[in-house]
Amino acid sequence: MISRAESAAATRRALLDAAAGLLDRGGLEAVTLRAVGAEAGVTRGAPYRHFPDKESLLIAIGTQAWDRLGDLTRDLRADPALPAAEKLRAGVIALIDIGRSQPHLYKLMFSNPSSDPTALARAAEPSQAEFLAIVADLVGEQDARRYAALLISAANGVADMEASGQLPNEKWGEVRAEDLIDTLVTMIAGTGRNS
Repeated sequence: MISRAESAAATRRALLDAAAGLLDRGGLEAVTLRAVGAEAGVTRGAPYRHFPDKESLLIAIGTQAWDRLGDLTRDLRADPALPAAEKLRAGVIALIDIGRSQPHLYKLMFSNPSSDPTALARAAEPSQAEFLAIVADLVGEQDARRYAALLISAANGVADMEASGQLPNEKWGEVRAEDLIDTLVTMIAGTGRNS
């Protein structure tokens, strides 16, 4: 027999999964507490017991996404078989891959919810700390923040270019996102200490 706490946790997971699916399929507009409850197959009031409003639900979805990216980045960093430059490349491509496969989630991750404008920035901190450590392993602590910010900015730009159909494009010589990130990582690794 499952406990009340286990049941509540399972309901919360089901609501988050349902909300993430609705977000993927229809964007922010598709995510309503009523639609999430229906998608999850729970009672009409269940979403409201777990989330006071849509924005708190969206913050939870964004937080989960940052947690998953943080886990992946931590695993990359801990992999002794990967050179520092390859860890860096894989971390940036992982972020771009979210933009590719889940563009609405990607946009949500970098948003500033009106009820708590720093909620998702706080959720991103563990992932960003792991990423900073990977960058520091390549270029040193002194330059890590500057290069990490450059890489995240580049990832956002590349993801936006892909989403708008500008990559790959004849205008840019059919260059792909991976090609751009390889170029940037190679340039940064050339300035680093452990390429």
